[in-house]
Parts: sequence; structure tokens; C-alpha cells
Amino acid sequence: MKVLVTGVKGQLGHDCVNELTKRNHEIIGVDIEEMDITDAASVDKVLRDAAPDAVIHCAAWTAVDAAEDEENREKVRLVNAVGTENIARVCRELNCKMMYISTDYVFDGQGTEPWQPDCKDYKPLNVYGATKLDGELAVSRNLDKYYIVRIAWVFGKNGKNFIKTMLNLGKNHDTIRVVNDQIGTPTYTYDLARLLVDMVETEKYGYYHATNEGGYISWYDFTKEIFRQAAELGHKEYTEDRVHVIPVTTEEYGVSKAVRPVNSRLDKSKLTENGFELLPTWQDALHRYLLELEF
Repeated sequence: MKVLVTGVKGQLGHDCVNELTKRNHEIIGVDIEEMDITDAASVDKVLRDAAPDAVIHCAAWTAVDAAEDEENREKVRLVNAVGTENIARVCRELNCKMMYISTDYVFDGQGTEPWQPDCKDYKPLNVYGATKLDGELAVSRNLDKYYIVRIAWVFGKNGKNFIKTMLNLGKNHDTIRVVNDQIGTPTYTYDLARLLVDMVETEKYGYYHATNEGGYISWYDFTKEIFRQAAELGHKEYTEDRVHVIPVTTEEYGVSKAVRPVNSRLDKSKLTENGFELLPTWQDALHRYLLELEF
């Protein structure tokens, strides 16, 4: 199968290319230099020249707080909504499958019940969530052969993420405040890439939720486990007597530019129902990730 992957410089795009390579698929990896997704002519030319069987669309504006800035809002819309629609339209003309990576931020993040993949009660709280929802709607409006996969709390080798931020803070501070009232589950891009390729090899289209297994946690719980495992691997600067992690509410932590959901729980049972293998636990994913990191 010939697969075009967008956003190959990012955490997920990079890992998708590696997984596709392992399975001997023909891959075209693109980033903004090869295909500017906000330019319909660029998308049209690259996709028609490549003539892929499937597109895995990982490229996105993911800087959630920066998306709120007035000067960035149009750029965010162009990347997440218009760019996605540009790809979807050409995929339709080429009769090509499309996979769109989305987020729990399309919902309002209230309550404690896990969000169902086929829930249409969309109420994004911020610009990022609203533009990702516009991308979802562009895909479902233009195509029949699509997968919309919502993920949360992403970490991977390439780029910035929460784990790298916490390790850096823990190295330089003896006390860290972390919110304990936002609940979800982390997603390791290495594990997610395997699932996405499993999916794209089938015709089991539709909406899915995918994060690692291992239960729902807070960012505070996640930080404590990051430091525990780091210390276990010999990095003694992360032991409890060296760095103290203090749980605080979102309100106590202080207002960030973007409103964030408190409930990022995603129901993943549809994966099992469709015969897909669930991701390993987030604890196991974290362990493997820390072994990969040089810190």
C-alpha cells in the first residue's frame, strides 16, 4: 500500500513513517517544505503526483495556548480546518482513504463519564479544539472512507511534551505544582503509530478513541510516576526527597490562555469491538520512553 503521511517532523508523523517502513509499505512523508496544506494548489499537486492509497494526516497546529493569541487565530484555522479540508477534497477525487488525528478538545470536558467516539455533543472550549472540530467535520463531510482518531496527552521522541517539561523542571526546582483535577490517559506516539497503521490496513472506517491503557489519572499522578520511574532508572535528582510535587486545582494553578477540559477520559471499547489491539499501559509506555530519552 502507498501511504502519504503529513507532519513527518512531528512526534506522531515520525513514528507513523517508521511503523509503515517496518511493514514494507511505500511511504511518502511530507512536511510544510514539501506540501503546504494551507495552499490548495500545493495539496492538489503533491497528492495527485503521489497518488496514494491512504493519507495519514498528522500535521496540525498543536500549540494550544498560542492558538488563543489574536495574531495566530487565522493561522490556526488555516492549518487545522482549511488545510484538512484541502486534503479531504483531493482524497475524495482520488478515492483515497484518509485518517485524521483529532483530540478530546472537541468536547467541553465536563463531567466524569468517558467520551464516546460517536458522541456528537461538540462544545470545544478553546480555539485549538474548535479548529480541530472543523477539521473533523471537513473530513466527514467530504469523504466516506475516513478514520477520525481522537487522542489525548500525547508524548513521543520528537518535539516538546509534558514528560520532557517535567523532567526539565524536576532537574532545576525542588518544588513543582501540578494540577490534579484534569483527568485523562497519556498516549505514546510509538504505540499509537502501530494502531493507526493497523487501522489503515483495513476498511473499518469511522470515529475512534485511542490512548494507552492503564486507567485514568491526573497530571499530578502522571508527574509522580515520571519521577518515580526516572529515579528507579538511576536519576537520583528525581527522588521524593529531592523534588516535591504539590497537587493543586486548575484554579489554584492559575489561568492559562486556553481553557482546558477537566474530563479527558476517552472510551476505547470501539477498538476492541472492531478487532484492533489495544495499546499497552501508559506505565509501560512511560518506562520504554524514558529508556529512549537521553536526560
